[in-house]
Amino acid sequence: MLNRMAGRFSKLVERYLPDAFVIAVLMTLFVFVVGFFMKPQAPMELFQSFGDGFWVYLAFTMQMVLLLMTGMTLASVPAVGRLLEALASKIKTANQAYVVTFLISSLAYYINWGLAVVVGAIMAREVGRRNKNAHFPLLVAAAYTPTVLYTAGLSSSIGLTVATKGHFLEKIMGVIPTSETIFHPGTIIIFFALLITIPIFIVLMAPKKDIIPYNPPVKKADIEDTPSEKAVDAPAARLENTPFLGIITGLIGLVYVVYGFVNGKDLDLNMINMLFLSLGLILHRSLFQYAKAFKEAAGAISPIILQFPFYAGIIAVLGSSGLAEAIINGMTSVASKDTFDIFTYWTAGLVNILAPSGGGQWALQGPLQVPAGIQLGVNPAITAMAVGWGDAWTNLIQPFWALPILSVVGLHIRHIMGYCILLSVWVGLITTVLMFFVY
Repeated sequence: MLNRMAGRFSKLVERYLPDAFVIAVLMTLFVFVVGFFMKPQAPMELFQSFGDGFWVYLAFTMQMVLLLMTGMTLASVPAVGRLLEALASKIKTANQAYVVTFLISSLAYYINWGLAVVVGAIMAREVGRRNKNAHFPLLVAAAYTPTVLYTAGLSSSIGLTVATKGHFLEKIMGVIPTSETIFHPGTIIIFFALLITIPIFIVLMAPKKDIIPYNPPVKKADIEDTPSEKAVDAPAARLENTPFLGIITGLIGLVYVVYGFVNGKDLDLNMINMLFLSLGLILHRSLFQYAKAFKEAAGAISPIILQFPFYAGIIAVLGSSGLAEAIINGMTSVASKDTFDIFTYWTAGLVNILAPSGGGQWALQGPLQVPAGIQLGVNPAITAMAVGWGDAWTNLIQPFWALPILSVVGLHIRHIMGYCILLSVWVGLITTVLMFFVY
C-alpha cells in the first residue's frame, strides 16, 4: 500500500512542484507581503534589510561551491572511482541499494554534513549506475534523507555553537557542553530510532513497476580540452601534464590540514575544502587533468550560487519584519514545561522552510526561544537541540539543500520531493513522540 501511495504522490509532486529557484522567489515575495502587513509604518526597512542580508552569506556560499567542486573533482580520480565501483559491485538487489546508500550517507552526515553532501551524491550515482533494478529517484532520496540526522552529529551547527566560549547567547544560557546536546542520551535515542526506521520506510515505498534506472547525462566533447600531439611536446604542455606540481602543491595543503588537526582544529568546511583540494591535486595525473575535471564540475553548482543570496535576504526580512518573532512567540505561548521542546521543534521546522540555514535560524530563533524556555524551567540545552532537530527535519521539504546532490546525479527536485515529503511525515512523527519522553 505504501509503495502505491508513494508512487501516486511522487507523480503528483512531479506535475505541480515548480523549480527550486521559483520557490525561492515565491518565498521572497511571501515574506515581503506579510512583512508589509506587519510593519506598514516602515516599508523601506524591509527593502533595506533584504538588500543588506542578500550579501551576508557570500563567504558560506563560496565554501559550499568549493566543497562541491573539489569533492566532485576528487571523485573523478580513477583510484576513487575504482573504490566506489568495488563497493557498489557488492550490492545485488534494489533493496540493498536503498539501505546501503542510506547508511553510508548517514555515516557521512554524522561525521560532517559538508562531507556528506558529496559522499551521498556520489554513492547514489555509483550504486545506481550498477543496479538498474533500483528506482533512481528513490535511491537519491535515500542518499539525501540522512540530512535529518546531522543535528546529532559531530558537525551539528547549533550543538557546536553553544559549546563554544563567547557564543552570542552565552550570557543567557552559558556554555553548554556537547555531553548535554549531541551526546545527550535523548539525542542518541532519537538518532538511532531514525537510523533504523527510515530505511525500512524507504524499502516499503520502493515501486514494483515503472522503475526509472540511472541514466548518465551525455557529455559534450570539448575540443579545447584535447591537446594536439605536437602541443604535448611543448615545454608549457610538459608543465601542464607533469604530476610533480600537483603533488607538491597538494602536500602543502595536507600539511596544513594535519597540523590543524594535531592542534585541535575542528573539521569545518574550510578544512574539508582544503583536504579535498589537496587530495585531488595529488591523485590526479596532472594540473591539466585536475583543471579539466574542475571545469566539468562547475556547471552543476550554479543553483547554489544563484539561490543562497535570496534565502539570506529572506532571513533578514524575517527578522526585521517581526514575522519570525510572531511565529515563534505564537507557538511557544501555548506550550508548557513538558511540551515546550515539541513546540520548539515544530516552530523550528516551520521557520526552516523560509530560512534554510542552521546558523541563520539559530540567530533568529535562539534569542527568543531560550529565554522563553528558561522561564518555564526548560534546560536551554534541550531547547537548542529541539531547534536543531526542527531545522534538520524540514530540510526534507525545503528544496534548497537537495540542490547539491541533485546537481551531481542529474535529477530535478520534483523527481525526489514526493518521497522526501512522505519521509518527512514519518520523521516528524517519530521525533515528536520520542522528544516527549527522552528530553
